[in-house]
Amino acid sequence: MIKVFFKKKKSRVEIAREAFKKGDFETHKKVHDPNYIKEEPHKTEQGKYISPAIYGASDGIVTTFAVVAGVAGAQLDPKIVLILGFANLFADGFSMAIGDYLSEKSEREYIESERKREYWEIENFPEAERKEVEEIYRKKGLKGEQLKNLVDIITSNKELWVETMMKDELGLMIDQETSPLKSAVVTFLSFVIAGFMPLIAYVFASFVPLFKAHSFLSASVITGITLFVVGALRQLITDVKWYLGGLEMLLVGGLSATVAFLIGFILRTIFGIVV
Repeated sequence: MIKVFFKKKKSRVEIAREAFKKGDFETHKKVHDPNYIKEEPHKTEQGKYISPAIYGASDGIVTTFAVVAGVAGAQLDPKIVLILGFANLFADGFSMAIGDYLSEKSEREYIESERKREYWEIENFPEAERKEVEEIYRKKGLKGEQLKNLVDIITSNKELWVETMMKDELGLMIDQETSPLKSAVVTFLSFVIAGFMPLIAYVFASFVPLFKAHSFLSASVITGITLFVVGALRQLITDVKWYLGGLEMLLVGGLSATVAFLIGFILRTIFGIVV
């Protein structure tokens, strides 16, 4: 059931990689069929933003539960959990989203400035730029007529020439299919939604007797389940096994909460905080 839940459409490269590991020649042959290569779909609109969604959710639940654990360790009034929890949830979520937006926007602006510089250099120093392309492919092992023909092809197309310099000389590439603004919104929403999980027991304590009697325990169980699910979902953007990703996230979140709980307990002991 879990494997079905986490199943996703694999790219041609992923299928080829698995086939190679298994020694599955027929599958490897199939994914190298010209028609298969031509028809391979690009990222879906949703697929472009899986990464910020998962990382936003990871940060959201860990930071919010750390606040909950710190308040519990200090044995403060449960209402303080809601005040600090929601303040942290929206402030940190907004801050993270803005940081994500500015970071991606700045990276795009830098790459575009480098692209403009390459266009200018090709216009003003074509021979020197041609030599740079030649040197790039000479280092890759090409030489003689083969090298000359390839350099001629690349430098005959200005766009291809610039992209070659961007990738092979500067190591810069940009994903034109994603939007910094949409990425920031996805980060914020995933942060807030996942970060709300540790607060559920406190929000609904007045309606659920179990939550009222065992607020921190209930919050810990809900958070533990959410941490595992979010960690398992990392399989969508990494090669880690879903159960290892889940356990790793559970461990990281647990350690963070333990530190926060101990700090709260120690500070209460030292300063004799009473609420």
